[in-house]
Amino acid sequence: MTAPVLTLAVPSKGRLQENAFSFFARAGLKLVQGRGARDYRGVLREIPGVEVAFLSASEIVAQLASGAAHLGVTGEDLVRETIPDADLKVELLTPLGFGHANVVVAVPQAWIDVRTMADLEDVAAAFHARRGQRMRVATKYVNLTRRYFAEKGVTDYRIVESLGATEGAPAAGQAELIVDITTTGATLQANALKVLDDGVMLCSQANLVASVGANWSTEALRLARLILSRIAAEEDARTSRQVRARIAGDVGETARLAGETFGARALLGADGPGLELVCPADQVAPLADWLIARGAEHVAVSSLDYVFSARNPLYEKLAARIG
Repeated sequence: MTAPVLTLAVPSKGRLQENAFSFFARAGLKLVQGRGARDYRGVLREIPGVEVAFLSASEIVAQLASGAAHLGVTGEDLVRETIPDADLKVELLTPLGFGHANVVVAVPQAWIDVRTMADLEDVAAAFHARRGQRMRVATKYVNLTRRYFAEKGVTDYRIVESLGATEGAPAAGQAELIVDITTTGATLQANALKVLDDGVMLCSQANLVASVGANWSTEALRLARLILSRIAAEEDARTSRQVRARIAGDVGETARLAGETFGARALLGADGPGLELVCPADQVAPLADWLIARGAEHVAVSSLDYVFSARNPLYEKLAARIG
Protein backbone atom coordinates (compact mmCIF):
# COMPACT_ATOMS: atom_id res chain seq x y z
CA MET A 1 0.00 0.00 0.00
CA THR A 2 1.05 3.58 -0.66
CA ALA A 3 1.87 5.46 2.54
CA PRO A 4 -0.73 8.20 3.19
CA VAL A 5 0.38 11.70 2.24
CA LEU A 6 -2.92 13.59 2.39
CA THR A 7 -5.65 13.17 5.03
CA LEU A 8 -9.30 13.69 4.15
CA ALA A 9 -11.66 13.87 7.16
CA VAL A 10 -15.33 12.92 6.64
CA PRO A 11 -18.26 12.33 9.03
CA SER A 12 -18.21 8.96 10.73
CA LYS A 13 -21.94 8.26 10.87
CA GLY A 14 -25.46 9.32 10.05
CA ARG A 15 -26.96 11.26 7.19
CA LEU A 16 -23.91 13.48 6.84
CA GLN A 17 -21.73 10.44 6.19
CA GLU A 18 -24.22 9.08 3.64
CA ASN A 19 -24.29 12.43 1.86
CA ALA A 20 -20.49 12.67 1.90
CA PHE A 21 -20.19 9.19 0.36
CA SER A 22 -22.70 10.21 -2.33
CA PHE A 23 -20.92 13.49 -3.02
CA PHE A 24 -17.55 11.84 -3.63
CA ALA A 25 -19.18 9.01 -5.59
CA ARG A 26 -20.70 11.53 -8.02
CA ALA A 27 -17.17 12.80 -8.61
CA GLY A 28 -16.01 9.25 -9.38
CA LEU A 29 -14.30 8.83 -6.01
CA LYS A 30 -15.20 5.97 -3.68
CA LEU A 31 -14.60 6.24 0.06
CA VAL A 32 -13.63 2.82 1.42
CA GLN A 33 -13.52 1.99 5.13
CA GLY A 34 -10.66 -0.40 5.81
CA ARG A 35 -12.46 -3.18 7.70
CA GLY A 36 -16.05 -2.10 7.38
CA ALA A 37 -18.28 0.46 9.07
CA ARG A 38 -16.50 0.21 12.45
CA ASP A 39 -13.11 1.13 11.03
CA TYR A 40 -12.26 4.80 11.46
CA ARG A 41 -9.59 4.84 8.77
CA GLY A 42 -10.04 4.25 5.07
CA VAL A 43 -8.85 5.21 1.59
CA LEU A 44 -9.94 6.84 -1.62
CA ARG A 45 -9.94 3.82 -3.89
CA GLU A 46 -9.08 5.75 -7.06
CA ILE A 47 -6.27 7.89 -5.59
CA PRO A 48 -3.51 6.04 -3.68
CA GLY A 49 -1.83 8.10 -1.01
CA VAL A 50 -5.02 9.60 0.43
CA GLU A 51 -6.03 8.49 3.91
CA VAL A 52 -9.69 8.96 4.85
CA ALA A 53 -10.33 9.67 8.54
CA PHE A 54 -13.90 8.98 9.70
CA LEU A 55 -14.50 11.40 12.59
CA SER A 56 -17.25 13.21 14.46
CA ALA A 57 -18.20 16.68 13.28
CA SER A 58 -16.35 18.38 16.14
CA GLU A 59 -13.24 16.24 15.59
CA ILE A 60 -13.15 17.16 11.90
CA VAL A 61 -13.13 20.86 12.72
CA ALA A 62 -10.39 20.36 15.34
CA GLN A 63 -8.23 18.36 12.90
CA LEU A 64 -8.59 21.05 10.23
CA ALA A 65 -7.77 23.83 12.69
CA SER A 66 -4.63 22.04 13.91
CA GLY A 67 -3.46 20.99 10.45
CA ALA A 68 -3.74 17.28 11.22
CA ALA A 69 -6.16 16.91 8.28
CA HIS A 70 -5.61 18.52 4.89
CA LEU A 71 -9.22 18.46 3.70
CA GLY A 72 -12.49 17.84 5.51
CA VAL A 73 -16.26 17.76 5.09
CA THR A 74 -18.06 19.73 7.78
CA GLY A 75 -20.69 22.40 8.33
CA GLU A 76 -19.84 26.07 8.08
CA ASP A 77 -21.66 26.69 11.37
CA LEU A 78 -19.18 24.49 13.25
CA VAL A 79 -16.22 26.09 11.51
CA ARG A 80 -17.37 29.61 12.39
CA GLU A 81 -18.32 28.68 15.95
CA THR A 82 -15.36 26.51 16.88
CA ILE A 83 -12.29 28.02 15.17
CA PRO A 84 -11.17 31.47 16.33
CA ASP A 85 -10.26 33.57 13.28
CA ALA A 86 -11.50 30.76 11.04
CA ASP A 87 -10.66 32.57 7.81
CA LEU A 88 -6.98 32.60 8.80
CA LYS A 89 -6.80 28.87 9.52
CA VAL A 90 -9.06 27.24 6.93
CA GLU A 91 -10.41 27.84 3.46
CA LEU A 92 -13.97 26.89 2.54
CA LEU A 93 -13.37 25.54 -0.97
CA THR A 94 -16.93 24.75 -2.07
CA PRO A 95 -20.39 24.17 -0.61
CA LEU A 96 -21.55 20.57 -1.06
CA GLY A 97 -25.33 20.95 -1.35
CA PHE A 98 -26.35 19.07 1.79
CA GLY A 99 -26.55 19.68 5.53
CA HIS A 100 -28.49 22.91 5.04
CA ALA A 101 -29.45 24.75 8.22
CA ASN A 102 -29.66 28.33 9.47
CA VAL A 103 -28.33 29.69 12.75
CA VAL A 104 -31.06 32.07 13.91
CA VAL A 105 -32.14 34.40 16.70
CA ALA A 106 -35.62 33.39 17.88
CA VAL A 107 -37.87 35.10 20.43
CA PRO A 108 -41.30 34.22 21.87
CA GLN A 109 -44.17 34.78 19.46
CA ALA A 110 -45.86 36.72 22.26
CA TRP A 111 -43.29 39.49 21.75
CA ILE A 112 -45.43 41.01 19.01
CA ASP A 113 -43.55 44.33 18.91
CA VAL A 114 -40.14 42.66 18.60
CA ARG A 115 -39.29 42.04 14.96
CA THR A 116 -35.65 43.07 14.54
CA MET A 117 -32.36 43.05 16.41
CA ALA A 118 -32.81 46.80 17.05
CA ASP A 119 -36.08 46.01 18.81
CA LEU A 120 -34.24 43.39 20.83
CA GLU A 121 -31.79 45.98 22.16
CA ASP A 122 -34.75 48.06 23.38
CA VAL A 123 -36.24 44.99 25.08
CA ALA A 124 -32.90 44.18 26.71
CA ALA A 125 -32.59 47.69 28.15
CA ALA A 126 -36.17 47.61 29.48
CA PHE A 127 -35.69 44.13 30.91
CA HIS A 128 -32.58 45.25 32.78
CA ALA A 129 -34.24 48.41 34.10
CA ARG A 130 -37.33 46.53 35.29
CA ARG A 131 -35.72 43.44 36.79
CA GLY A 132 -32.18 44.50 37.48
CA GLN A 133 -30.98 41.54 35.43
CA ARG A 134 -29.68 41.02 31.94
CA MET A 135 -31.81 39.32 29.34
CA ARG A 136 -30.77 35.66 28.93
CA VAL A 137 -29.94 34.04 25.58
CA ALA A 138 -29.82 30.23 25.49
CA THR A 139 -27.50 28.80 22.84
CA LYS A 140 -24.84 26.29 21.91
CA TYR A 141 -23.36 28.88 19.53
CA VAL A 142 -21.63 31.11 22.05
CA ASN A 143 -19.02 32.67 19.76
CA LEU A 144 -21.35 33.22 16.82
CA THR A 145 -23.89 34.82 19.15
CA ARG A 146 -21.38 37.23 20.68
CA ARG A 147 -20.08 38.31 17.28
CA TYR A 148 -23.52 38.78 15.74
CA PHE A 149 -25.02 40.61 18.71
CA ALA A 150 -21.99 42.94 18.77
CA GLU A 151 -22.46 43.68 15.06
CA LYS A 152 -26.11 44.55 15.69
CA GLY A 153 -25.38 46.68 18.72
CA VAL A 154 -27.09 44.39 21.24
CA THR A 155 -25.01 44.41 24.42
CA ASP A 156 -27.26 44.12 27.48
CA TYR A 157 -27.65 40.34 27.68
CA ARG A 158 -25.96 37.26 29.07
CA ILE A 159 -25.51 33.83 27.50
CA VAL A 160 -26.89 30.67 29.05
CA GLU A 161 -25.05 27.75 27.46
CA SER A 162 -27.55 25.14 26.34
CA LEU A 163 -26.79 21.48 26.88
CA GLY A 164 -30.13 20.07 25.78
CA ALA A 165 -33.01 21.13 23.55
CA THR A 166 -32.35 24.85 23.19
CA GLU A 167 -35.78 25.65 21.78
CA GLY A 168 -37.42 24.65 25.07
CA ALA A 169 -35.41 27.10 27.21
CA PRO A 170 -37.87 30.05 27.13
CA ALA A 171 -40.87 27.88 28.05
CA ALA A 172 -38.86 26.32 30.88
CA GLY A 173 -37.94 29.74 32.25
CA GLN A 174 -34.24 29.22 31.58
CA ALA A 175 -33.90 32.06 29.07
CA GLU A 176 -35.85 34.83 27.38
CA LEU A 177 -34.78 33.99 23.82
CA ILE A 178 -32.52 31.59 21.95
CA VAL A 179 -29.92 31.30 19.22
CA ASP A 180 -30.18 27.89 17.57
CA ILE A 181 -29.89 26.02 14.31
CA THR A 182 -32.98 25.21 12.29
CA THR A 183 -33.81 23.62 8.95
CA THR A 184 -37.58 24.12 8.51
CA GLY A 185 -38.50 26.24 11.51
CA ALA A 186 -41.16 23.73 12.55
CA THR A 187 -39.59 23.03 15.95
CA LEU A 188 -39.38 26.75 16.68
CA GLN A 189 -43.07 27.19 15.85
CA ALA A 190 -43.98 24.19 17.99
CA ASN A 191 -42.30 25.97 20.90
CA ALA A 192 -44.07 29.29 20.19
CA LEU A 193 -40.91 30.98 18.90
CA LYS A 194 -40.34 33.19 15.85
CA VAL A 195 -37.19 34.19 13.97
CA LEU A 196 -36.44 37.91 13.90
CA ASP A 197 -36.62 39.56 10.47
CA ASP A 198 -32.86 40.12 10.53
CA GLY A 199 -32.17 37.22 12.86
CA VAL A 200 -30.61 34.76 10.41
CA MET A 201 -27.02 34.81 11.61
CA LEU A 202 -25.62 32.22 9.20
CA CYS A 203 -26.98 30.15 6.31
CA SER A 204 -24.91 27.02 6.77
CA GLN A 205 -24.36 23.84 4.81
CA ALA A 206 -21.68 21.19 4.52
CA ASN A 207 -18.51 22.46 2.86
CA LEU A 208 -15.29 20.97 1.57
CA VAL A 209 -12.79 22.73 3.81
CA ALA A 210 -9.00 22.95 3.46
CA SER A 211 -6.59 23.45 6.35
CA VAL A 212 -4.15 26.28 5.72
CA GLY A 213 -1.77 24.96 8.36
CA ALA A 214 -1.52 21.36 7.14
CA ASN A 215 1.71 19.97 5.70
CA TRP A 216 1.15 20.80 2.05
CA SER A 217 4.05 18.95 0.48
CA THR A 218 4.45 18.76 -3.28
CA GLU A 219 2.87 15.29 -3.23
CA ALA A 220 -0.01 16.42 -1.01
CA LEU A 221 -0.72 19.23 -3.46
CA ARG A 222 -0.65 16.79 -6.37
CA LEU A 223 -3.20 14.56 -4.64
CA ALA A 224 -5.36 17.56 -3.77
CA ARG A 225 -5.30 18.63 -7.41
CA LEU A 226 -6.52 15.18 -8.48
CA ILE A 227 -9.37 15.24 -5.96
CA LEU A 228 -10.40 18.80 -6.70
CA SER A 229 -10.19 18.24 -10.45
CA ARG A 230 -12.81 15.49 -10.25
CA ILE A 231 -15.02 17.46 -7.89
CA ALA A 232 -14.87 20.55 -10.11
CA ALA A 233 -15.57 18.44 -13.23
CA GLU A 234 -18.68 16.90 -11.65
CA GLU A 235 -19.90 20.24 -10.31
CA ASP A 236 -19.46 21.90 -13.70
CA ALA A 237 -21.30 19.05 -15.44
CA ARG A 238 -24.16 19.05 -12.91
CA THR A 239 -24.81 22.75 -13.37
CA SER A 240 -24.33 22.80 -17.16
CA ARG A 241 -25.78 21.26 -20.31
CA GLN A 242 -24.29 20.39 -23.67
CA VAL A 243 -26.00 22.27 -26.52
CA ARG A 244 -25.53 21.24 -30.15
CA ALA A 245 -26.80 22.89 -33.32
CA ARG A 246 -25.95 23.42 -37.01
CA ILE A 247 -25.53 27.08 -37.83
CA ALA A 248 -25.07 28.82 -41.16
CA GLY A 249 -22.61 31.66 -41.36
CA ASP A 250 -19.76 32.43 -39.00
CA VAL A 251 -19.92 29.69 -36.35
CA GLY A 252 -17.04 31.21 -34.42
CA GLU A 253 -18.85 34.53 -34.13
CA THR A 254 -22.00 32.76 -32.98
CA ALA A 255 -20.03 30.94 -30.31
CA ARG A 256 -18.49 34.22 -29.17
CA LEU A 257 -21.85 35.94 -28.90
CA ALA A 258 -23.34 32.93 -27.11
CA GLY A 259 -20.57 33.25 -24.55
CA GLU A 260 -21.14 36.96 -24.02
CA THR A 261 -24.93 36.65 -23.82
CA PHE A 262 -25.55 33.32 -22.11
CA GLY A 263 -22.24 32.38 -20.47
CA ALA A 264 -21.80 29.47 -22.89
CA ARG A 265 -18.41 27.95 -23.70
CA ALA A 266 -17.40 26.39 -27.00
CA LEU A 267 -16.73 22.69 -26.42
CA LEU A 268 -15.02 22.07 -29.75
CA GLY A 269 -13.46 24.20 -32.45
CA ALA A 270 -15.69 26.08 -34.85
CA ASP A 271 -14.31 24.82 -38.17
CA GLY A 272 -17.56 23.51 -39.65
CA PRO A 273 -21.29 24.24 -39.35
CA GLY A 274 -21.59 22.17 -36.19
CA LEU A 275 -21.66 24.13 -32.95
CA GLU A 276 -21.14 22.46 -29.56
CA LEU A 277 -21.45 24.52 -26.41
CA VAL A 278 -21.45 24.00 -22.66
CA CYS A 279 -24.10 26.26 -21.21
CA PRO A 280 -25.34 27.02 -17.67
CA ALA A 281 -28.43 24.89 -17.10
CA ASP A 282 -30.68 27.88 -16.42
CA GLN A 283 -29.70 29.49 -19.74
CA VAL A 284 -30.46 26.52 -21.99
CA ALA A 285 -33.95 27.57 -23.15
CA PRO A 286 -33.02 31.20 -23.91
CA LEU A 287 -29.90 30.01 -25.75
CA ALA A 288 -31.93 27.51 -27.80
CA ASP A 289 -34.43 30.21 -28.81
CA TRP A 290 -31.57 32.50 -29.74
CA LEU A 291 -29.86 29.82 -31.88
CA ILE A 292 -33.09 29.06 -33.71
CA ALA A 293 -33.53 32.75 -34.42
CA ARG A 294 -30.04 32.68 -35.96
CA GLY A 295 -31.00 29.90 -38.35
CA ALA A 296 -30.64 26.61 -36.45
CA GLU A 297 -33.40 24.13 -37.36
CA HIS A 298 -32.81 21.92 -34.33
CA VAL A 299 -31.05 22.41 -31.01
CA ALA A 300 -30.11 19.25 -29.09
CA VAL A 301 -29.55 19.47 -25.33
CA SER A 302 -28.00 16.72 -23.23
CA SER A 303 -26.70 16.21 -19.70
CA LEU A 304 -23.02 15.76 -18.97
CA ASP A 305 -21.19 13.43 -16.62
CA TYR A 306 -18.01 15.46 -16.20
CA VAL A 307 -16.45 18.59 -17.68
CA PHE A 308 -12.72 18.57 -17.07
CA SER A 309 -10.97 21.86 -17.75
CA ALA A 310 -7.39 23.03 -17.87
CA ARG A 311 -8.28 25.63 -15.26
CA ASN A 312 -9.38 24.25 -11.89
CA PRO A 313 -10.93 27.03 -9.77
CA LEU A 314 -11.04 24.87 -6.61
CA TYR A 315 -7.34 24.05 -6.79
CA GLU A 316 -6.50 27.65 -7.61
CA LYS A 317 -8.41 28.73 -4.50
CA LEU A 318 -6.42 26.29 -2.38
CA ALA A 319 -3.07 27.20 -3.94
CA ALA A 320 -3.71 30.90 -3.45
CA ARG A 321 -4.20 30.39 0.29
CA ILE A 322 -1.18 28.20 0.97
CA GLY A 323 1.20 29.90 -1.42
